[in-house]
Amino acid sequence: MTRPFRTAAVIGAGTIGLSWTALFAAYGLTVRVSDPREDLAGAVDEALATYTPHLAARGLDVTGLADRVHITPDVTEAVRDADVVQENGPERAEFKKDLFAGLAREAPAHALLLSSSSAIPATAFTGELSDEAAARVLIGHPFNPPHLVPLVEVVPGERTGEDAVQAAVDFYTAVGRTPVVERKEIPGFVGNRLQNALSREAAYLVQEGVVTPEDLDKVVVNSLGLRWATVGPFLGAHLGGGPGGYRHLVEHIGTSMQRTGAGLGTPSQDEDQQERLIEAVEKAYGSSTYPELTGARDRRQLAVLAALDSADKEEN
Repeated sequence: MTRPFRTAAVIGAGTIGLSWTALFAAYGLTVRVSDPREDLAGAVDEALATYTPHLAARGLDVTGLADRVHITPDVTEAVRDADVVQENGPERAEFKKDLFAGLAREAPAHALLLSSSSAIPATAFTGELSDEAAARVLIGHPFNPPHLVPLVEVVPGERTGEDAVQAAVDFYTAVGRTPVVERKEIPGFVGNRLQNALSREAAYLVQEGVVTPEDLDKVVVNSLGLRWATVGPFLGAHLGGGPGGYRHLVEHIGTSMQRTGAGLGTPSQDEDQQERLIEAVEKAYGSSTYPELTGARDRRQLAVLAALDSADKEEN
């Protein structure tokens, strides 16, 4: 660890912020949560009650977890003695620009200032900060829900200091995440760009009547999702080439795959088409409530994580 992390401020208590809160507290940090929402206390209590069993299933000691979480609507109070700040506000550059100006002013000079931004790079909202302040601002983009999904994309801005990058990697590693440093800022970063590419083709295939939403999900869950959960696209392709590896794959089916890629579609933005797509998804999944769907998702994600843990232990 390049520095100790004892206190975390979570700014913004939506779905992502609440999940971060539970995770940080489960790893022993004192967590101060700030959000202007009137139901903040109830939202935090509900989230901790929902997420505590997940964290316990991952082998964490959740004794006294709620006692380590403190709420305040005042951002200044939340960050006053923070070692790390995790921002989860609206995805608007101007909002983040104003917020981070305040965070840089009110948080201790050593505090790491992290944003859960899904698409906006740090440089887009730190231009007016001093060099000293900008040096400790960077993206720490999770995937939902961050207390279960391990990946965190660590993306420094143009003026982020290398010590802050290493500190972010140390911090996320310390709370059980898998940080990946991305050395070039690009809108959407890596994960969401990959997700968007698949989602575009998925929407196109449904709009074209090739497949229903639920059957497309079955295709992914029972093939690509299963494969990528264990090896990822490049290793999967390397293995797909047999003993000759990725080179063999490219040399033998690269041309046909390029033709397929060239024929990928663009989903229609026509309002009627969009509405039909929305209705098709609602028909597939609208009979279940949001808590029912997320509960099923989280149980399955926990099962996958447990299976991967078991496989890793057998390998070692």
